[in-house]
Amino acid sequence: MDAEEKKQLVMRNSEETVKEEELEEIIEEKENPRAYVGYETSGPVHLGHWVSVRKMLDIQEAGFQPVILWADLHTYLNKKGEEAWIQDMTDYWQATFEALGLDAEYVHGRDFQENNDYFHDLLTMMQKTTINRGERSMQHDLRDKEEVYVSQITYPLMQALDIVHLDLDLAVAGIEQRKIHMLAREQLPKLGYEKPTCLHWPMLSSLTGDGNEMSSSTKGSMFPLHSDPDHIREILKDAYCPQGEIEGNPIIEIAEHFIFGADRDLEVSRKEEHGGDLHYEKFEEMADEFESGELHPLDLKEAVAEEVVERFKPVRDKFRENPDLLEPLEEIGHETPEYIS
Repeated sequence: MDAEEKKQLVMRNSEETVKEEELEEIIEEKENPRAYVGYETSGPVHLGHWVSVRKMLDIQEAGFQPVILWADLHTYLNKKGEEAWIQDMTDYWQATFEALGLDAEYVHGRDFQENNDYFHDLLTMMQKTTINRGERSMQHDLRDKEEVYVSQITYPLMQALDIVHLDLDLAVAGIEQRKIHMLAREQLPKLGYEKPTCLHWPMLSSLTGDGNEMSSSTKGSMFPLHSDPDHIREILKDAYCPQGEIEGNPIIEIAEHFIFGADRDLEVSRKEEHGGDLHYEKFEEMADEFESGELHPLDLKEAVAEEVVERFKPVRDKFRENPDLLEPLEEIGHETPEYIS
């Protein structure tokens, strides 16, 4: 794979690269470049997180070392849970990622965020960042908060410092993290560090069609990756998918990013009286036929559901063998799947 092919693989299914020429330089000059994603482990690994796992699998294939940061200290600072529970959740998250095939370096934030050098850098960055700038970088996470705590403004400063203290070449996150990455590019040079190169993936639309993105806090907007197959089929059957509508259609987005965007074809089973089976190798072909009405929403939903069920079999197998890993989810109201009980 040449440098251009690696770059295209890294950038596919993404929304923005800051900056593309910096990514080219990393690929051409670094022998084992390091790319990371950080996660608050405060809820289930759900369909929306699959975007990031798929992106990191592409990055892994392009020759990067994936680094996954379990942001345990971040999660605590953001008032998402108690420390012991957060640690149990990271075990569940890591088991899910490993089942999906991500051969990453897994790091806990507390492994390095409490050392003296990191703390000194954090104090220096606090000194150079206004409260308004810090709050603006967290606008996505704080938009529904009545009160903002100092710890929540410290959060983006730490996220910026994570990039340099993990010796990373590429910071990867959802587009909602863009403001934090721009803060990092603005502030890190003031501490003598280079601007980080950043890659952002798009947010998936909620399955409910309410105009928001998938979220573990919104019932019906997503499903955990370890869900029962019948639950996956049921929730995708009920998902928002109006005939002919491409933009903001979560079923179309799943097909685009996780089927065609993972070099897979889509098989649609239909009765002969309904036109017989369909086979799609290209997303554009499928989208055109959905837009024209040749491909019915229910047929598309059923085909996508079967593909999703198949792709998550390794996740179900992991928890069938290790059901104790799901116990911290029970504490926040998630039922144990039937294939375990």
